[in-house]
Amino acid sequence: MNNFELCPRFEKAISILSQRWTALILYQLMSGPQRFCTMTEKLGVSGKTLTERLKDLEQQGFVVREVYPETPVRIEYSLTDKGMSLTPIMQEIEEWSSEWIESSSTQ
Repeated sequence: MNNFELCPRFEKAISILSQRWTALILYQLMSGPQRFCTMTEKLGVSGKTLTERLKDLEQQGFVVREVYPETPVRIEYSLTDKGMSLTPIMQEIEEWSSEWIESSSTQ
């Protein structure tokens, strides 16, 4: 068996993506910019948790928050180039899960 050393960058990447809701938020935003209320409805996540995750993702450069000066104010979240670069990885996970993970409706 090979002895693999865990790369610190890989470990950090897995740590980021494994935070609760983070990967699902990123996956949801891959379809385009979205408003906060749309994401809470589609993901079923609490507003508090979504706020925390979006702030983290914004600080890490995955998400950008854009405020439109309208009445009422409109705020949309979208992926940065860094966030969009995860698209092929998420698509691979989606394909893998389709082949290897049983759907919850059949269990």
